[in-house]
Amino acid sequence: MLYYFLHDYFNVIKYISFRAAGAAITALFICFLIGPKIIRTLIVLHYGETIRKNGPESHLKKEGTPTMGGIIILMSIILPTFLWAKLSNPFIQIILISVIWMGLIGFIDDYLKIKKNYTKGLIARYKITGQVLLGIFISCVLFSYSSNNYFFSYNVIINNINNPIGIGSISIPFIADGFLDLEYLYILLIITIILATSNAVNLTDGLDGLSTGLTAISCLVFAVICYAGSRYDFSNYLNIIYIPNSGELFIFCLAVIGSCIGFLWFNAHPAKIFMGDTGSLSLGAALGTLAILLKKEILLIIVGGVFVIESLSVIIQVLYFKYTKNKFGNGKKIFKMAPLHHHFELSGWNENHVVVRFWIIGILLALFSLTTFKLQ
Repeated sequence: MLYYFLHDYFNVIKYISFRAAGAAITALFICFLIGPKIIRTLIVLHYGETIRKNGPESHLKKEGTPTMGGIIILMSIILPTFLWAKLSNPFIQIILISVIWMGLIGFIDDYLKIKKNYTKGLIARYKITGQVLLGIFISCVLFSYSSNNYFFSYNVIINNINNPIGIGSISIPFIADGFLDLEYLYILLIITIILATSNAVNLTDGLDGLSTGLTAISCLVFAVICYAGSRYDFSNYLNIIYIPNSGELFIFCLAVIGSCIGFLWFNAHPAKIFMGDTGSLSLGAALGTLAILLKKEILLIIVGGVFVIESLSVIIQVLYFKYTKNKFGNGKKIFKMAPLHHHFELSGWNENHVVVRFWIIGILLALFSLTTFKLQ
């Protein structure tokens, strides 16, 4: 929004790097400004977390800690993006709608669990329906505008010549000019990514600061991709897809990073507030939508590797328990508890150690994912 008012008077506002830095600082400022007030309000309204009795015993002391902190995250992402990004940019429109939509679903889920005492919150099929609808929405927008290169133009630069790729194409890491056009099957992939990422971040949000820090790390990778992919010279040198209009997503990514760092001020152990589904579902949707818009659907598996491992630990635990119960009449577990972070807690790791070590793994995966640019 500021761009439209100030670009005729301040030339610096035209630079994406300046506006991205402004978005990150604004997000931090909003977190520090509204965080304490929202925490106090949630305490007064008795929006406290209910800790499951079959969880780690050390978590019982967290009973009553304010949740729905995702409100802080959402406000500190949306407002800076509105202020510093070009709102006419279709990439920004899609990403904002994705975050707001999943934030709303997460808010309803939290509200039902806390105030209506619904143990599981929003019924699973309704939550999945909301995620599928978001995937269909993104698909419709992408395919509707695919004929108009101004909106969504994806190009592979070979010998300094733009070679457009289809809207249904995906980029394959480690392979030079490796692309696979799924055509309309790409819609199913989009829906799958939205379902997987939003639920994966939700599952990982079980320790103080874990999901928050990992999301910031993942968004930093996507920020680099946004900035490099929006520039012809960088795209050509790094051999990545050139996406002319994607630079504004760099601003969004920095807003998310600023928001996560600001939220960590209150969410680090011992947490004064939890993000709840309001935050985890919206942040997961943001990561998934970024991967789709930037054609990094496969790379997302590496970038968000910790989220993937956490989700797989739950799937493996459930399937193995059901298999052994059906076969032997007594269900057995592979992990002491799933998701995986609880397994390490019950193995004697301090909560802080689990969080920081998972962050370190996230950083290593982030660095590795960036090296794929020159391995192609």
